[in-house]
Amino acid sequence: MEYIVFAWVLFGVIALIMLKGFWDEKKKKKEFVLWLWNHYGDLPKRDGYQEGEMKKISRYFRVHEGTGFHIDDITWNDLNMDEVFQRMNYTFSAAGEEYLYYLLRTPMQDAGRAVRLEQQIEYFMENKEERIDYQTFFAGIGKTGKYSIYDYLDYLDLLGERNNWIHHAGNLAIVLSLAVMLFSAQYGILLLVIVMGRNIITYFKSKNEIDPYVTSFAYILRLMQNVGKMEKLPAGAFAGEMEELKKCRKNLGKFKTGSYIIMSSARMSGSSNPLEIILDYVRMVFHLDLIKFNRMLAEVRKNKASIDRMLTVAGYMETVIAIGAFRASLETYCIPRFDGRRGMKAENLYHPLLNDPVKNSILTEKGVLITGSNASGKSTFLKTVAVNAILAQTVYTCMADSYSASFYRIMSSMALRDDLSGGDSYYIVEIKSLKRILNEMEKEGNPVLCFVDEVLRGTNTVERIAASAQILKSLSKSSVLCFAATHDIELTHLLEKYYNNYHFEEEVMDKDIVFHYRLLKGRAATRNAIKLLGVMGYDKEIIQEAEALAERFLRDGSWDAK
Repeated sequence: MEYIVFAWVLFGVIALIMLKGFWDEKKKKKEFVLWLWNHYGDLPKRDGYQEGEMKKISRYFRVHEGTGFHIDDITWNDLNMDEVFQRMNYTFSAAGEEYLYYLLRTPMQDAGRAVRLEQQIEYFMENKEERIDYQTFFAGIGKTGKYSIYDYLDYLDLLGERNNWIHHAGNLAIVLSLAVMLFSAQYGILLLVIVMGRNIITYFKSKNEIDPYVTSFAYILRLMQNVGKMEKLPAGAFAGEMEELKKCRKNLGKFKTGSYIIMSSARMSGSSNPLEIILDYVRMVFHLDLIKFNRMLAEVRKNKASIDRMLTVAGYMETVIAIGAFRASLETYCIPRFDGRRGMKAENLYHPLLNDPVKNSILTEKGVLITGSNASGKSTFLKTVAVNAILAQTVYTCMADSYSASFYRIMSSMALRDDLSGGDSYYIVEIKSLKRILNEMEKEGNPVLCFVDEVLRGTNTVERIAASAQILKSLSKSSVLCFAATHDIELTHLLEKYYNNYHFEEEVMDKDIVFHYRLLKGRAATRNAIKLLGVMGYDKEIIQEAEALAERFLRDGSWDAK
């Protein structure tokens, strides 16, 4: 009688634990849905990006980089595009954020995908309930942890050929031990203990080998499970994508069958769940999870193309929804227009990373040369135009009242530094960076849109101006549209035929300096660099001598060494 009572109590405890887990999960999901409903356009809460996380997020792009045009590493780093990505990352799954990163690095070169993309973005901005349903399922797919799933897929070959004969042999030995017990209990028990001990020892050795890959298998399963749930939603804007996902999921049917034995969330985790504790011992003795892992591994190797396609399609779908959330977060935005003409027309452009930005407009049919003092806004303006050009051709969204331009191959040479590891000086790094833009111009494709900040700053004044003039002249051809910033007023005269001149200026007022960050037509006319020494408290004699020296040079064309 006591055993029956104990069994019922144990069953009740297990049932309560399971019910509590189910209730907590349901409550968590309800809170998440409520957050999505009330916080559209708010970034998902997170503690920040850990060291190495962006490398993981970039893995899908690295695998699918291909041979077409993409934003290269120099341009990406020049424009702080990691931070722009983070500002736009409204995704909840690894597939979504890796595809968003990929999209930002592969600007469209024609209008082929733009119309379809815009239709889908608008659909989910307008259909709130359906959007939240999809976002909930993407959150269910979740992240992969420290590494990208593509890291695991790349390393599958390191596991070599695996088969289950050794595990089946161990299980057969247990059966034989039980058979021996029928004839000799003493020898049968001894043999059983030896066999079970051997199985447990080899279990932990194999378990350590496969554990890193279990994370990726679990992610594939979550992807399959949530895709199955998505299939029950109205087709809406994702009818074509859902058909692709169904086919891929069907190809992986054998991968999912019986997967619980290895994918239990409490597997070998010290869980207090009595059923899981018992199952852990069963795994150790009979190697059930190792046997299933090898079968799942064979299915993954056979269906890598289907897995990749599922990740691609699901990632694209979540990226579409994330773009809508990003738009909802913006003060103003516009849909870009691609007119095929050389040049650019944009009204009230601003940078997505700036709080309370000063907006500027630009209208040009040829290159733009920008002058002005340090900190006046030249570099920020170059980045603003460049980032908006990238977003126009990737997420079909611009931070502006209007944006009209051609499709471009976008490149920059801005935030360069000495290459200590390669032994290159700043000047060598700079001319290599500029040469890659000149090389890109010679390739077939859309015009190049390039951004150059302070051309050849790593060399002396005379050679800098002479070489800069010729390089910028080369960057004024019909196959390129160049935005360049410089301190050298001489270039504005030498290149007047090829570039439109714009400038930024500041006001020195009493003992303060005011930057307006407004783009103005024409070359810079103010000379405030020496005046700024006074603002910073330099001795008056230094300032007076500097002004006199500058005046003599402007009058006589040579420096007085006295």
